Amino acid sequence: MSRAVPPFVVAIPARYGSTRLLGKALLPLAGEPMIVHVARRARAAGAAEVVVATDDARIGAALAGSGVRVAMTRADHASGSDRLAECADLCGWPDDAIVVNLQGDEPLAPASGIREVAATLAADDAPMATLATPLHDVAELFDPNCVKLVRAASGRALYFSRAPLPWPRDAFQGDRSALPAGPFLRHIGIYAYRAGFLRRFASLPRTPLEGLESLEQLRALEHGHAIAVRLTPEPFPPGVDTAEDLARAERLLGGAAD
Repeated sequence: MSRAVPPFVVAIPARYGSTRLLGKALLPLAGEPMIVHVARRARAAGAAEVVVATDDARIGAALAGSGVRVAMTRADHASGSDRLAECADLCGWPDDAIVVNLQGDEPLAPASGIREVAATLAADDAPMATLATPLHDVAELFDPNCVKLVRAASGRALYFSRAPLPWPRDAFQGDRSALPAGPFLRHIGIYAYRAGFLRRFASLPRTPLEGLESLEQLRALEHGHAIAVRLTPEPFPPGVDTAEDLARAERLLGGAAD
């Protein structure tokens, strides 16, 4: 049974200076800048408001006439969540507003997944929520670009890592070519927070594990804040980090589901 989805806003952090694909928010995808496709996915999910938080006027110009609000933010933010905390202040969202953080490189994000992360936050008293999907490929388990997570029986996150997690000790003593049965999960980098916690999160000091793994969600865990995790209701295609990813998104775009 699907859960009721409360009113929510979607905020999309989109900086110009991507380290792997410079200006990727503006790269053409099916004849339009990628950020336009991401904003369209957010609108299809039924968000009460969609805001792109950027540090570059060119990204704002690409969204002219789209019905999407553009918030010009500082260029020195360390993470997307930090950028969105400034966005929350610029937009004047009340502390209890549900804010979904949809990455600016997710042009194929399913609307159902965007709604699910908002519903997950509303159904849990954790200050933050995210999504995951079962992991079945042993190559993904060893891929540092694929973030793994483990969660408690309550459904809350225990840890996130770029390393193989959990480690199937007995199975991998002899053969690591196949993934044994187990609770292997791939993290999907979409988050929901109350606007008040988003502001607080950005004020928290960066933490050692966050720095080591380069995963901002570890800052919340290290400071003792719970993260609710639910499975995505449908496949969540990977985002765009490389030229190969962009080509794949171009091929898949016509099949993206609302």
